[in-house]
This record gives sequence, C-alpha cells and structure tokens, in this order.
Amino acid sequence: MTDSITHLVIDLTFYTLMVFSVLTWTMIFYKIWQFMANNRNNNVFNEAFWNTQNMEQAKRLPDDIFKGTQSHLAYEGLFWLDEYQRLRGKSFKYAGNPNELLEHALRGQLQKEQHTLESGLTLLASIGSTAPFVGLFGTVMGIMHAMHDITASGSTSLDVVAGPIGDALVATAIGIAVAVPAVLAYNFFLRRVKLQRMQLESFVAHFLLVADLPKD
Repeated sequence: MTDSITHLVIDLTFYTLMVFSVLTWTMIFYKIWQFMANNRNNNVFNEAFWNTQNMEQAKRLPDDIFKGTQSHLAYEGLFWLDEYQRLRGKSFKYAGNPNELLEHALRGQLQKEQHTLESGLTLLASIGSTAPFVGLFGTVMGIMHAMHDITASGSTSLDVVAGPIGDALVATAIGIAVAVPAVLAYNFFLRRVKLQRMQLESFVAHFLLVADLPKD
C-alpha cells in the first residue's frame, strides 16, 4: 500500500509539472499575441486620431478604429466630454474643475487597461517560484522510494543505488526546466507592461492638452 501511495504521489508531481508547463507556454503565446495586437491597434488608431482636426471630427471615426489600450482611453475621454456637456450643472458628478475631473476619468480607465495588460503575469510568477519546489518534492519522494527498494534488495552496490537515485533527480530537473521559461517570460512581459504604461501616461497628458473644455 505504501509503495502504491508513493508511486501515486510521484506521478501526481510529474502531472503537476506537466500542467505547469502547458499553462506557461499557453500564457507566453497568448501574451505575445496580446502585445503584438495591441501595438498594431495603437499604431492604426494614433494615425487616425491625431490626424483629425478637432474632437468633433475624432468622435466620427469608425468604430473599428477604437481598438487597443490607447483607443480605449480616447473613447473614455470622448464619452466623458459628451456627458460633461450634457450634464454640467445638473449632476454633482460633474461639479468641480473639468480638467481634473477628466484626468480622473482617464486615469481610472488607464488602471483598467494596465490590469488587462498584467493579466496572466501572476500565473507566470507563481509557476516560476513554485515549480522547482514541486520538482524537489518529487525528488524527495523518489529518493525515499529508492532507498526503500535498496534496503529491501539488501544490496548497496553502485549500479543498484545510482539508477533509482538518478531517476528521482529527474523531477528536480523538470521542475527547474518548467520554472526558467516562466521566470524569463514574467520579467520580459513585466517590462513590456511598464513601457505600455509610459505610453498610456503620455497619451493621457496629450489628450488633456487638446481636450475641448469650457473655460468658465
């Protein structure tokens, strides 16, 4: 019974590492696609948006232009300007300095966009930090099982000891092999998120400069 449980635990360890590996590479390919699509959409949107003559013309841009993080900021800003013109003096929500109110709305949307860009990074960080320990756990269980078999065989020769111990160490190697891509991907995508954040901050600042707000 003990051997069966030990084998089950070791098998579960390998299956867990296999799941970790699948999740890691799935997330890596998804994040690559996400950032590439976002950059492409932002470039298309910026080309169209900043070539308009005013906010009214920008509002008439086709809906399929409003893709990507920066377009979502612009959409939020344009929507806020419409609501401000319609409800100014009628809703407490729009009481106060219009520039500060618009900036608050844009930064709220910016936080949402950053959250979207950061999605999946926690998973990569968790796998990167956990996989080596899962592999080490599998190695410990494998060594315990190997020692039990060696004791039962009554032989301590090198060929009897080396094989089972070497097999047990495979779990640690797999754990490290799973963790390395996850950690590298996490660091790479975290850097991309920071660069995207800087671009979003720049867009917010530029939008505030050109926003058609009342002077009173």
